[in-house]
Amino acid sequence: MTSNLPCGRFAPSPTGLLHPGSLLAAFGSWLLARHHGGLWRLRIEDVDPPRTVAGAAQAQLQTLAAFGLAHDGPVIWQSARGDAYQAALDRLVADGHAFVCHCSRSDLAANGGLHHQCVARQPRADPAVRFRVPVGSVVHFEDGLRGRQQQDVHAEVGDFVLRRADGCWAYQLAVVVDDAAQGVNEVVRGADLLDSTARQILLQRALGLPTPRYWHLPLLLDAAGHKLSKSLAALPVEAREPGPALRRLWELLGQPSTALEGTDDRDALLAAAQRSFNPGLLPRADILLPAGALSPPMLQNPPSPT
Repeated sequence: MTSNLPCGRFAPSPTGLLHPGSLLAAFGSWLLARHHGGLWRLRIEDVDPPRTVAGAAQAQLQTLAAFGLAHDGPVIWQSARGDAYQAALDRLVADGHAFVCHCSRSDLAANGGLHHQCVARQPRADPAVRFRVPVGSVVHFEDGLRGRQQQDVHAEVGDFVLRRADGCWAYQLAVVVDDAAQGVNEVVRGADLLDSTARQILLQRALGLPTPRYWHLPLLLDAAGHKLSKSLAALPVEAREPGPALRRLWELLGQPSTALEGTDDRDALLAAAQRSFNPGLLPRADILLPAGALSPPMLQNPPSPT
């Protein structure tokens, strides 16, 4: 799927409700796509069943709809994409870019967990499949926010997993296959995924897929410097009153509050944001939030004890 239009996406994992950090990434991605008249895709990255929370995906979709962040085309669910991932894996194995690996974590512990050659002490009934990263695999790319990036994938990451020993598809393979299938050419996401980009570029090259442009938005950090995330029990966003949250997220993205003055209507706010958005004002560094900076009505109240 190819197009001259900018095409972004938001791809949450259904491990919990959307929190301010994830909604910031969604809004930033939506703004970059819509400001330039582009498309915005949606994907549910439920490729890891052990971490999937029942009902979380539908709740995330409802939150995005409540905030008016409409997407183009159907929602892709990674849990239904196994055949596409298998076809990509078969090609990588056939071309010598991937191999079956019987190494366990304990086998690799002596090398800091990095895989540079197989050192398995015995065969496994459920081996993983890894991507082969030769010596000298240094990847350079230009991040839209953070500038020139470089990673020596062999030295810093090693041969990385494409299909896990438990049979689950690895994130790196799934995201590359799906971005290409959805025609995504502008990947806008949180800076916690910056380290994954070089691996994904190596996979794109090996599969003959185009490499999108990458933008890694700042993370929201609490007063102690910890990333706001579902794993750290960050409160979910309040979807019943999207206006105040949209205004706050707009300001966190470095945009002038005056651009959204004059209306509290959600759709009018989004239209004004789409017109006024300036990518050059996006902050380059992570955002440290003082205590109470994200207060109701932006956040839901904690659930009542049962």
